[in-house]
Amino acid sequence: MTTPLSAAQAAYDELAALGLRLNLQRGQPSDADFDLSDGLLTAVTPGATTLDGIDLRNYPGGVAGLPSARALFGRYLGLDAANTVVWNNSSLELQALVLGFALLHGVRGSQGGWVHDRPKIVVTTPGYDRHFLLLTTLGFELVTVDMEPDGPDVAAIERAASDPAVKGVLFVPTYSNPGGETISAGKATLLAGLDAAASDFTIFADDAYRAHHLGEPVRTVSFVELCASAGHPDRAFVFGSTSKITFASGGLGFVGTSVDNVAWLTKLLGAQSIGPNKVEQARHVRFLEGYPGGLAGLMRAHAALIAPKFAAVDEVLSSELGTDGGYATWTTPHGGYFSSLFTTAPVAARVVELADAAGVSLTPAGATYPGGVDPANRNIRLAPTRPPVEDVRTAMRVAAACVRLATEEWRTVRS
Repeated sequence: MTTPLSAAQAAYDELAALGLRLNLQRGQPSDADFDLSDGLLTAVTPGATTLDGIDLRNYPGGVAGLPSARALFGRYLGLDAANTVVWNNSSLELQALVLGFALLHGVRGSQGGWVHDRPKIVVTTPGYDRHFLLLTTLGFELVTVDMEPDGPDVAAIERAASDPAVKGVLFVPTYSNPGGETISAGKATLLAGLDAAASDFTIFADDAYRAHHLGEPVRTVSFVELCASAGHPDRAFVFGSTSKITFASGGLGFVGTSVDNVAWLTKLLGAQSIGPNKVEQARHVRFLEGYPGGLAGLMRAHAALIAPKFAAVDEVLSSELGTDGGYATWTTPHGGYFSSLFTTAPVAARVVELADAAGVSLTPAGATYPGGVDPANRNIRLAPTRPPVEDVRTAMRVAAACVRLATEEWRTVRS
């Protein structure tokens, strides 16, 4: 007699026998995405090593970055060049520098370094594992709030901020990692004007996917402007990078903030560095300004490669699991690099285990929660951007089979 469990086991065994080796763990661009930016490699050539009247080969040029680079990425963030600092490859590194400086010295308006206050910081869950790792490594205690369809639970953030040890919030405002949610204008306004016990409460917005649209762009917000309007001109630091725009290994990180914060940050950066990589900044300025349609044109080319992969995720999961939520639900993001799958039963860890045995590596269950522990054991981050579309389809068939089998196992034990 065929039972739901035996049917799920047979479907899984058939896929496991294929001998697959597919990896959907990390949100990496594909080689085709990287190929779009190969022009970077020749954007600076002998005899063309000056930009903005600055010799790219020498030390001088400014800690805040080349003027042209500050203008370009300021526009990307919706800000003036004066509000922008362009640094080196990783925005995560730049976040670590700003947070480290805050621990040692405090931010503008602080009475001293945050490290003396046993600092806490708010993060969203599900969220970005590298944020959790960075913050805990620096010594912050994490306070979690839910990520909702229109952004973080701002009411929960305000309740947390009644504790003076809570120094800020770090989250992804546009096409969040892992669910693809984007903060609404209303929530962003509330967060900018939030009443916090700590006078130096700070918004650290990791706007990594601000231009990574899969279709019609969502409305983005400017926390720097919103905070200024709310009477907290120095409250926001908004980070971005070109890691998924050009080359992941050879891009630029940048931050937008108030002019006074720029002065605070560059003074501290200038104590440890004469300046960032001007050659790499010049490459990006020349390449992106020369690309058909500019940076937006390049992002449309990326979307043409990536959007079909997200469509495949939704199509296969809908076909294999149904859309009634009996086995799972998942997000269908309008941009970014990830989708979030939630199993209906508490079986996410078992799903990942089964998938790995079948040759499909998924992000470890719990990775989207601090300490690697999902208290509900239901969330799995899906990262479909690197494999070809057909491999994404196959991987999602395996993932769906694993969800069905893990769920039927759980139901059988409980019955």
